[in-house]
Amino acid sequence: MKLLFAEDTKELSRAVCVVLEHSGYEVDPVYDGEEAMERIRTNVYDGVILDIMMPGKTGLEVLTEMRNANILTPVLMLTAKAEIDDRVVGLDAGADDYLTKPFAMKELIARVKSMTRRREEYTLRDMQIANLELRADNFEMTARNSVRLSIKEFELMQTLIMNPDRELDTGYLLEHVWANEPDATEDTVWLYISYLKGKLDSVDAELTIAGSKGGSFQLIRVS
Repeated sequence: MKLLFAEDTKELSRAVCVVLEHSGYEVDPVYDGEEAMERIRTNVYDGVILDIMMPGKTGLEVLTEMRNANILTPVLMLTAKAEIDDRVVGLDAGADDYLTKPFAMKELIARVKSMTRRREEYTLRDMQIANLELRADNFEMTARNSVRLSIKEFELMQTLIMNPDRELDTGYLLEHVWANEPDATEDTVWLYISYLKGKLDSVDAELTIAGSKGGSFQLIRVS
């Protein structure tokens, strides 16, 4: 799994990255909020760890910008402040969890594992983008018309919605949508992409899926 770690104290950043990498995570370290937001907009992460106090943009500003852009990647906030107000503001802004410095590395790893597990729980829930709505209770995709999706189509559509303005390569989709299906191939991904493109057209959605077989795919607005 790939994480972004935004922390301006480089010594702490190096120590945390070593521990996370030893635990099997791939980590991109950044040292200010501006760079964090740039990486988040141009890369796909399974989780983000944000220090609340950073130059450029604070962790709260990065988090707010993420959620306003409909980027639903799970976020763990770090702070040296223990006041309840800071925790409340972070959670209200859309943080998934909060950890106060100083912290034990074992506690950090436990929080990261919990956070990334919750990413899997984002599947099969209601979502909305442009004129399109997904309903988890009946697997319907609705715009001007409605159509029923299979569970796998629903999971794939949600993965695309969760990563707006990003290209998701076939390998990423196999890892995240077909994680428990080792026999799935790029042909499988292309088949389901084709199904979804047809269904987006059938409901008169303002969106379609750009990309070609074996490459990367992106949910885009129809011009």
